Amino acid sequence: MKEPLAYRMSPRCLEEYEGQEHILAEGKLLYRMIKADRLSSVIFFGPPGTGKTSLARLIANVTKVNFVKINAVSSGIADIKRIAADTQNYMLNPAGRTLLFIDEIHRFNKAQQDALLPYVEDGTIILIGATTENPFFEVNKAIISRSTVFQLYPLNKNNIKRIILNAINDKERGYGELNVSVEENALEFIAETSGGDARIALNALELAVLTSGNADSDIININLDTMSECVQKKAIKFDKSGEVHYDNISAFIKSMRGSDPDAAVFYLARALEGGEDINFLARRILICASEDVGTANPTALLVAEAAASAVKMIGMPEARILLSQAAITVAVSPKSNASYCAINSALEDIRSKDTGEVPFHLRNAVHKGMGELGYGQGYKYSHDYPGHVVKQQFMPDEMVGTTYYHPCGNGAEQKIIEYLEWKKIQENKI
Repeated sequence: MKEPLAYRMSPRCLEEYEGQEHILAEGKLLYRMIKADRLSSVIFFGPPGTGKTSLARLIANVTKVNFVKINAVSSGIADIKRIAADTQNYMLNPAGRTLLFIDEIHRFNKAQQDALLPYVEDGTIILIGATTENPFFEVNKAIISRSTVFQLYPLNKNNIKRIILNAINDKERGYGELNVSVEENALEFIAETSGGDARIALNALELAVLTSGNADSDIININLDTMSECVQKKAIKFDKSGEVHYDNISAFIKSMRGSDPDAAVFYLARALEGGEDINFLARRILICASEDVGTANPTALLVAEAAASAVKMIGMPEARILLSQAAITVAVSPKSNASYCAINSALEDIRSKDTGEVPFHLRNAVHKGMGELGYGQGYKYSHDYPGHVVKQQFMPDEMVGTTYYHPCGNGAEQKIIEYLEWKKIQENKI
């Protein structure tokens, strides 16, 4: 057979389909739509190898509506118009509708998606889109509003095992005519390392079968060593320019903010293994050190800054240690977003209120003439007073009494609270 095993083993009916029970279990919406051949425009969204194209092939097998498949990488507006024209030709298509499967629909640019929209809107084309990218970011909002989005998830280990065993036993499309035996630890290994991607698992099985065999035996035995060579490295579901990038970084930051060093290191490792820019990761740690730790542990920012600087000099693989140290330091530090809230509140006031002018006694009196205008007059030099504090007005008249910084009392901020209370007492003594 010239077709790859993964292609041959594509499910022919819903009963052969593995996984995605949340949308394909009996009674679920997509299950009912396919069974009744009443499909409306849909978009399948999920990682590679989760069954998006297989679903489209399955629909093509059961539908009575004209079915056409194109790939967004190699197709354009002319193809869309040709398909629409053929659909509207009663002699070619008496039903007047076409199920159009567009693989990698996120590759269509805005003009191509706009050209598709009228035909989706009037029902000439029933769209089946497949994408590994979040369609809410990558697909025309008008198309999204006229489609049902179904998210597909990575297959679990039991799904992968059943797919492998089915391929071994299937006499028509798989290796049922051969005497193939897969040891349990090899089966467990491929189920674990495929990352929920059925295509990776089947490709590994195919390679193992084609490269194994013994002249003294008709049994093709696939052990752990053989399967390890055929997979070599666990598949990492990570695209540093796609949604997984944003989800992973979001989880990384939230883990540091949530004081979970183990989760922070885990998401850092995923980013590093996926090829994330180490300088980008260092910047995110820096931001978190200030935004989420702040004055509760000011040294966290110093550690993050030192790591960011050192990462540029050292590079990978040693940079992983510096990033880990900085991320753990931020994660285990007491937390305060008081500095973050303070500047945001102050900016909001600057943008929306009459905040007045700088008081004259605080103004710069570098020139004699400015002093004669009142600049700097009446300023009290703090170091001339007991405790190096003195009561005087620093805010403009319009903003007197406004408080932006509210230390929460975590970590070093407890000392800050005590100092600010002592400062008020000292000022009232003078």
